[in-house]
Amino acid sequence: MHPSDLRTVPEDIARRIVLPEGHGDEAALFEAYRWLRENQPLGLADVDGYDPLRLVSTYADVMEIERQPELFPSAGGETKGSNNPILRSQADDEFTRRLTGGTPWHFPAVVNLDPPEHTEVRGIVADWFRPLQLKKWEEPVRELAREAIGKRLASGVNELDFVHDFALQYPLHVIMTIFGVPEADEPRMLALTQDFAGAPDPDLRRSDVDALSPEAAAQQLAATLADFRAYFAAMVEDRRARPRDDLATVIAQARREDGEYYSEAYSFGWFVVISTAGHDTTSSTMSAIMEQLALHPDVLAAVKADPSLIPNLVNEGLRWCSPVKHFMRQAARDTTVGGRTVRQGERLMLLYQSANRDAGVFDDPDTFRIDRRPNRHIAFGYGPHMCLGMHLAKQELRIMLEELLPRLESVEVTGERRIIRTNFLGGLRNLPVRLTIN
Repeated sequence: MHPSDLRTVPEDIARRIVLPEGHGDEAALFEAYRWLRENQPLGLADVDGYDPLRLVSTYADVMEIERQPELFPSAGGETKGSNNPILRSQADDEFTRRLTGGTPWHFPAVVNLDPPEHTEVRGIVADWFRPLQLKKWEEPVRELAREAIGKRLASGVNELDFVHDFALQYPLHVIMTIFGVPEADEPRMLALTQDFAGAPDPDLRRSDVDALSPEAAAQQLAATLADFRAYFAAMVEDRRARPRDDLATVIAQARREDGEYYSEAYSFGWFVVISTAGHDTTSSTMSAIMEQLALHPDVLAAVKADPSLIPNLVNEGLRWCSPVKHFMRQAARDTTVGGRTVRQGERLMLLYQSANRDAGVFDDPDTFRIDRRPNRHIAFGYGPHMCLGMHLAKQELRIMLEELLPRLESVEVTGERRIIRTNFLGGLRNLPVRLTIN
């Protein structure tokens, strides 16, 4: 047994990483990650109000776990529902279990499932997200990018909050167009995706949630998912009666091997996953890239001079931001990770942001470098739970940068920027900038 197996992570480090509010100070958060990697890479965190858990901080350890889904299931394997793949407080999980009758999640979304059910449900949309299929969306997405630039940016100097006025809008428009959601409904979808991502942040609570309750995050999540369900129920009914050439139809028309439709719960699971992860991850990465271009004018000049560098810029932006900060796994039996003992039933928090700053894998990891080759980041995870939408996300980001950067003369951060206080999905909450557009 490795000596670090016997020690609990210092309270300040554990709280910084486990608690959503700990993520509001990025410098302190990444310093906590670094300390973990160098001192207790699989340390035990015992934070009041949360189940004890292992903090998996190194690239090698995250990959070892991701490659073994049967040994480290997402939903708890045979004891389905014993693990919530998204870390919530004990109060939040208990609140959700009371609503659902036992599971710590509301819908059988793909992230909440283990093989073979995970494999079956993932297959509903897997073909749609393959690179060859996405080629037909190249020009439509480019038109949407041009439309976004023309609509939201004028020639000359533009003073704006890049997150709210631009980065949140374009990816939402893309994913809702692909879904088949009318443009008039996009403000409603934007509000719901932001309610979902901001559930752990007290400053982003809905007005119908008791902000002081220990279950506030779970209350907000439940209310937001109920609103999603109310909207998409009509869409499922419509696409089953009148199929169209859109992703909503693919989901609504999906059938099991016996020829019966999947229950609406599975459809809702896909709608919510794609609406939230397909939107917030891309907008967070786009905002992070813009901030780095402001901080590094030489990078902006290099990419403007050679647009073939844009895919490198996208990849480094994904590594740098890592907008999905964690997923939880649970050990199905006694085992080892990186030579360290893990006991059956222990929960493990896979820290993707930390893994993507591991100096054992990435040279000069705390520097934004578009010449990083290879750049084997795991911002999309790895293994069977690897993000299905990663090719679409890269396509959206690449196309927007191909359209925007030739016109972008300069970018300057003009005020304070803040991070959403969440330990799961998020990035910049705001980014005031001055863009000069030709």
